Amino acid sequence: MHNKLTLSLIGVGAFGRFIIPHLTPHFHVSIYDKFANIDDIDMVTVVDIETAAKADIVILGVPVQVFEDVVLDIKNYIRVGQTVMDITSVKLIPEEILKTHMPDGVNIVGLHPMFGPQSGKNGIQGLNVAAIDVRGDQYDFICAFLSDILQLNVIRCTSDDHDLDMAYVQGLTHIIAKSFSGMNIPELMNTTKTYDLLSEMVDLIKNDSDELFQAIQSYNPHAKDVRTRFLKRVMDIDKKLSEN
Repeated sequence: MHNKLTLSLIGVGAFGRFIIPHLTPHFHVSIYDKFANIDDIDMVTVVDIETAAKADIVILGVPVQVFEDVVLDIKNYIRVGQTVMDITSVKLIPEEILKTHMPDGVNIVGLHPMFGPQSGKNGIQGLNVAAIDVRGDQYDFICAFLSDILQLNVIRCTSDDHDLDMAYVQGLTHIIAKSFSGMNIPELMNTTKTYDLLSEMVDLIKNDSDELFQAIQSYNPHAKDVRTRFLKRVMDIDKKLSEN
């Protein structure tokens, strides 16, 4: 493939390392991370933040907690015609930050790959990715690449739709997994299929970072309401059982 577009990944955590091999066949990939040691990653070029910010496609793979700081760091290097994307687990806050700080004429697309190194270890074909059209004319190109080339299941939605869904999909599951794994449950011989499925869910996400858990619970404007309703329901059930 000739005349590949340049793509940079700013912030290379566990997901960044995982997704790089899926991108390098299709783009000239460069990476930058202020904190992590990334010199061991193959088939990419480690660059400074200015160089990373000048790629055709810039993917921000940083936690939402530091998202605005990073956007402010790169805003003066971004030019008209580039595409800037975020891959955070929440979408409303990053969308507003990018719309506020990115120059006019810069394409903005929000993505949330709903998989990771554990759930995608046997391949990413058919896995879900949310795609939000924020600004510009590159949304259909990005969606086509994700669906036709990477063979992902692209879910086109708004940031608010996404965050409401994730308040249930991630907010509830991570609360359950965090509680479950913190109970130090011993290895059990007598289990049911239901219990095994719960254990499998916990195993998939128990190694997610505290930063991700904090982002899911604190930076999604819908998460607190869903969490409060869930905990109230648990307490109501416990109260009824205690009365019997």
